[in-house]
Amino acid sequence: PFLRLLEAQLQDQRREHEEEVEALKNQVDAMKEELEKQQQAFLQTLQLSPEAQVEFGLQQEITRLTNENLDLKELLEKLEKNEKKLKKQLKIYMKKVQDFEASQAVVPTERRRHERNMQVAVQRKEKDFQGMLEYYKEDEPLLIRNLVT
Repeated sequence: PFLRLLEAQLQDQRREHEEEVEALKNQVDAMKEELEKQQQAFLQTLQLSPEAQVEFGLQQEITRLTNENLDLKELLEKLEKNEKKLKKQLKIYMKKVQDFEASQAVVPTERRRHERNMQVAVQRKEKDFQGMLEYYKEDEPLLIRNLVT
């Protein structure tokens, strides 16, 4: 049983490793393709006149900045949506806090009354008793059980 468990774990690790290797190979292939495209574009720009090279470079930069701008706009929209959601949650929680504080304002007056009643009750119970306890002989087992517990 233990060897089977170890064997299963080893196969799982091997499978995960193979999947990682495959993903990395795909990533390398994609990077190779991108590199080839960039090399081709670079070679084409070298064949252009200096003015055309500058124009091509400006077009590439404009394209890059446009894409970056679109990404930033998308991020801004997500953040604005998140901000609205958080503001709604904040309003809900503020309302809950206000309701809780209002309920707590009522409770202390009730607690004070209860505490005064408790103080009065405690004052009455704090009498000094001296002497022996009187009981019937047949209540002795019950009295002992109550004293023990």
